[in-house]
Amino acid sequence: MRNPVRTALLGAMLLALAGGAAAQVKIGVSISLTGPAASLGLPARDTISMLPKEIGGEKVDYIVLDDASDTTTAVQNTKKLISENHVDAIIGSSITPNTLAMLDVIAAGTTPTISLASSARIIEPVDAKRYWMFKTPQTDAQMASAIAEHASRHGVKTMAFIGQGDALGEAFYEEVAKFAALHKIKMVASERFARTDPSVTGQILKIMAQNPDAVVVGAAGTPAALPPKALAERGYKGLVYHNHGVGNNDFLRVCGKDCNNTYLPASPVLVASQLPNDHPAKAVALDYIKKFDAKYGAGKVAAFGSYAWDAGILLQRAIPIALKSNAKPGTPEFRKALRDALETSKDVHVSNGVVNMSPTDHLGLDQRARVMVKIENGKWVIAP
Repeated sequence: MRNPVRTALLGAMLLALAGGAAAQVKIGVSISLTGPAASLGLPARDTISMLPKEIGGEKVDYIVLDDASDTTTAVQNTKKLISENHVDAIIGSSITPNTLAMLDVIAAGTTPTISLASSARIIEPVDAKRYWMFKTPQTDAQMASAIAEHASRHGVKTMAFIGQGDALGEAFYEEVAKFAALHKIKMVASERFARTDPSVTGQILKIMAQNPDAVVVGAAGTPAALPPKALAERGYKGLVYHNHGVGNNDFLRVCGKDCNNTYLPASPVLVASQLPNDHPAKAVALDYIKKFDAKYGAGKVAAFGSYAWDAGILLQRAIPIALKSNAKPGTPEFRKALRDALETSKDVHVSNGVVNMSPTDHLGLDQRARVMVKIENGKWVIAP
C-alpha cells in the first residue's frame, strides 16, 4: 500500500531537483572548430573550457558546437541551441559571415549573443536584430584607422587591398578605403579571394602592376597567409598590413619568413609583456596568458582565445545582475535581464582594454584596445 507521506516527500524532492536543473545557466557556443577558420575557433574552444562552472551561486553549463566555418551550419547551431538546448546566452561565431547569418535567429529567439568576430556590421547600428548582439573583438573600423595612421607616418601615398570575398573582406575594404582617404592615401587596386582558394597569383600580379607603396590584406586565419607569401615570392618591397584576424600562432607558422617585417593592428594580448605597466589591458591579459599557459603550454595564446576570455568576463559580471531580477534561467525574462546587464557594462577591464557599453555601442572598447604590431622572426613585437 502506498505511503501518502512518503509519496508527498518524494514528490517534493523531485520538484526540488527539477527546479535546481531548471535554474542552471546554459551558455551555448557556436564557433569554427573545423574548416578554414579553425585556427580562430580552436583557441576560443580551449579558453571556453577555462571559464567558471559556477557564477552567482548558479551552475553554468557550456554547450559547444562546431559551425565548420560555414554560414548554414552556424544558423543550424543557433536554432538548436535556442530551441532544443534552451540556452540563456550564446558565444560565437568566430567569423563575420557566420555571425551576420545568425542575427535573424538570435533576434527571433531573444537570446543575448557575444560574437568573437571583427566586423562593426555585427553590432552597428543597434537595431531590432542587433539589440541582442554584442561582440568582444575590436571593430574593423578601429583597426583600419590604425593602419592608415601608421602608413601615413611612414610616407605611404598609394595603397592596394586584397581581401576575402565575403562579408569580412568587403567590410574591411570599406573601412580601409575610408581612412586611407582621410590620410590622403590613394587606393589603386582592390582584389578578392575565397577562403578555400589555393593561390592568389592572379590577384597579386594585378596589384603589383599598380606599384603601390603598401598592401592591406583583409582576411582572417591561415588563409590570410596566401597574399603576403605571394607578394614575397614576387619581391614586393612595400609595406604589408594584415587584418587583426591573423593574431594566432597557426598564421605565423603557415606564413613563416614571408611575413617578416609585416604589420597588423592587434589585440594587446599578443604583446602583453611589452605593454607599459599603466596600460589598462596589461594585468588582465597577463593573467589570462598565465592561466592559458598553465593548462595548454607556453606560447600558444591567440587573440581569438582572448576574445572568448573577455566574453566570459562580461558574462561573469552580467549573470549575477540578471539573477537579482528574480527571473529564472531558461526563461525569456532571464535572457532579457542578461541582455540588459551586458548593455550596462561599465569600466569592465578585459584582456583587450576597458569595456563601456551603451544602448548604441555593444562593443564598448576604445582606441586603447589596439596595438600596432610588427612580425619579426615569427614573433609579435610592438611596432614603432
